[in-house]
Amino acid sequence: MSDSKQPFLPFALPDIGEDEIAEVVDTLKSGWITTGPKAKRFEQAFAEFLGDPQIECIAVNSATAGLHLALEAIGLGPGDEVITTTHTFTATAEVVRYLGADVKLVDIDPTTLNIDIAAIEAAITPRTKAIMPVHYAGLAVDMIAVLDIARRHGLRVIDDAAHALPTTLEKELIGTLGTDATVFSFYANKTMTTGEGGMLVTRNPELAKRARIMRLHGMSRDAFDRFTAKVPSWYYEIVAPGFKYNLTDIAAALGLHQLKRLPAFQQRREQIANRFNEAFSDLPLILPPQAPEGDTHAWHLYVVRLADDAPITRDVFIEGMFAAGIGCSVHYVPLHLHPYWRDRYGLTAEQFPQSQKAFERTVSLPLYTAMSDADVERVIAAVRGLLA
Repeated sequence: MSDSKQPFLPFALPDIGEDEIAEVVDTLKSGWITTGPKAKRFEQAFAEFLGDPQIECIAVNSATAGLHLALEAIGLGPGDEVITTTHTFTATAEVVRYLGADVKLVDIDPTTLNIDIAAIEAAITPRTKAIMPVHYAGLAVDMIAVLDIARRHGLRVIDDAAHALPTTLEKELIGTLGTDATVFSFYANKTMTTGEGGMLVTRNPELAKRARIMRLHGMSRDAFDRFTAKVPSWYYEIVAPGFKYNLTDIAAALGLHQLKRLPAFQQRREQIANRFNEAFSDLPLILPPQAPEGDTHAWHLYVVRLADDAPITRDVFIEGMFAAGIGCSVHYVPLHLHPYWRDRYGLTAEQFPQSQKAFERTVSLPLYTAMSDADVERVIAAVRGLLA
């Protein structure tokens, strides 16, 4: 299947245009390359994109940082528990441990691969302080049900929306649904990118105030405000032992134009996903679940699962794709299989049958806006060559 004349097609590539490049160059020439005016503009533009005047946006250097800040701001600490899914990247859970609290991992829904709603309620204990759902691959979690559980049990909700821009639920954007906070990722392979970066969004002014302070060393004033004031304003106070989580203006320069292109990015991702769905409909694959009618799937990932009657295993499939010069990935090795989480909480695969089964059969195929139509057809040909 390998064709030495074709270059390797990677699993993901960013889509950077001339406007982004020009904005970064302008930033470099401006003399302000750390957190400054463009980071503020990016926060304002993101709030405008969400369309809710009550929402505050805090730009950070990663979604991991945003999740950590949100949990710190709600007062999470030793003795507390946070319920989240085992079927996620470790960042979702590790931020809980940063604060000395514990995670309670639960299984996933076998259709959506999102957190199992019934398992959330079953996992609640007197120690539970928050629920942290993950919108897997860009498909919205049933947040109406999650928020209902949270209200009935007096819990906080912080959703990990690293995959979910611009995902909607009941035609409302994720990030506007009434959670305590939502955190987006702008990592290099996400639906839009700042290279590294993220955005914490919240309607809670006290949470936003705390996150802004803790984002930069626990200082009472942002460095940008101190260094650009028209009157002497060198004085600041450290009010808490904070972190170094600010987003630079160089990164924000990318984000300003990536955000403008996000609707077109989503349309292209959906176009590719639809082409894959059409091409793979007769193969021994479980195709990704669709968003409900009228809603938007962000299509951060295109995740297929090999069916029971597939002629090869998942690992052989990935090896075959690699031999054809095409990169694939697996999202994710569930947390219950990693030594740290397994050993700390005494976890076994049998406790998470749906996540375990999905993991053993799951493959993420290349899906990104820089792919040409020829690239898409090449992926299709390789998959069909292995499974048809």
